[in-house]
Amino acid sequence: MNLPTKRHGFTLIELLVVISIIGILASLAIPAVSGALTKGQLTGTLNNARQLHLATQTLDLDNTAAGVGGGWPGSSNTNVGTFVAWVNALTNGYLSPQELQKLMTAQSEVAANPPTASPNAFNVYQVGNIEDSLAIFITTKNWDATSAATLPTSTSKPYGDKGVVVFRRGGDGAIVQNRFLTNSNSVPLPTNQPGLLN
Repeated sequence: MNLPTKRHGFTLIELLVVISIIGILASLAIPAVSGALTKGQLTGTLNNARQLHLATQTLDLDNTAAGVGGGWPGSSNTNVGTFVAWVNALTNGYLSPQELQKLMTAQSEVAANPPTASPNAFNVYQVGNIEDSLAIFITTKNWDATSAATLPTSTSKPYGDKGVVVFRRGGDGAIVQNRFLTNSNSVPLPTNQPGLLN
């Protein structure tokens, strides 16, 4: 006659060890997931800056062909001399107000509809009257190219000190980390880098 064998479950100590191991693995994974999420958001914002550049470049080409001046922000053409005028010019056949609002929004910074100079995710610069392709056209608001020695802090919106989106008039853009935004600036600025578009 076979006696029923006793089934043994996990002991309390074994269960605590397993829970501890899971906790340690989770604590190691959270920073990596958070960093990947921020990098994805920065990449999306870089793509938004690219779309704003393309729309502005098209506006500039159309204005030049029509003989009414350029279309880059701050150009002598009064249609794009201010931030609001630039927004109005872009929403006049190039982007809908809703598209422009979406492009000017990033993490923690929601643009108005239509966007106004503040709040939105970007600083826009007066690049209309200079021909230097290094001129910075747009950056995320956590860095101001006209005062390059000022580094983003962890509380700077939209991305704190995790990265800055920089897009030049020449058509190249990048995500730049804080360690590269120093006095030996690896984001070359032209000697005549213009001020912010107000």
